[in-house]
Amino acid sequence: MGWLGKMVGGTIGFALGGPLGAIGGAALGHLMDADSDQQQRVLPNEAQMSPQGKAQLTFFVAAFSMLAKLARVDGQVTDEEMASIRRFMAQDLHLNAESRQMAEKIFYTALNAPQTFDDFALQFYQQFHDRPELLELMIDILLRVSVADGTMDKSEEALIETAVRTFRLPDADYQNMKSRYVSVSEKYYSVLGVSPSDDNDTIKKQYRKLVRDYHPDTIASKGLPEEFVRFAHDKFREIQEAWEAIQKERNL
Repeated sequence: MGWLGKMVGGTIGFALGGPLGAIGGAALGHLMDADSDQQQRVLPNEAQMSPQGKAQLTFFVAAFSMLAKLARVDGQVTDEEMASIRRFMAQDLHLNAESRQMAEKIFYTALNAPQTFDDFALQFYQQFHDRPELLELMIDILLRVSVADGTMDKSEEALIETAVRTFRLPDADYQNMKSRYVSVSEKYYSVLGVSPSDDNDTIKKQYRKLVRDYHPDTIASKGLPEEFVRFAHDKFREIQEAWEAIQKERNL
């Protein structure tokens, strides 16, 4: 399980604290109960977890906790929604069997937990408030999974919009992100977060910013779980493809 497997024995809730700690502790604790080897491990105290380890765990637990509440927003989780979650795990994140087991345990624990989507979003913001690219990446994940069946339910969109507000992201940025999934028009400009009416210098400046924010070397230093680093790398390729298409269109 890579980084996660190394952390299971020492991350039973106290490492994160708050709503995400409750979910992570319950999910990881259940897995430990089923694994005698895990039970033999000595639990370190919170101080022994590095800041990067805490950030990785926060991102992983928050992603599947928020996806659980998103899937449950209309009252029930359909087979199609669960299939889209599993496709995201396998195809977008390339999780191995053990990591998928962990992700599903977090998902189902959060699904029936008293904590709310807003609780998870707020704690995520508190951890990553100074890393807007990671806040945007989480919104991107929520959008991608919500439209996996071809449509975005109004109740799902309303919940995602609460996260946008909690993360203090500009509405224009959110609309650009959303347009990547709900509309094919002006797709390449939306990927870069610009408009076809913007001049070349504006588009170049935005492209360079995104390249800095999502470059593999930059992302690797942000404390993301390795599975989400791969997802961010896909986003980096998407940015490059969009820029190449706009370059060709504008003869840049």
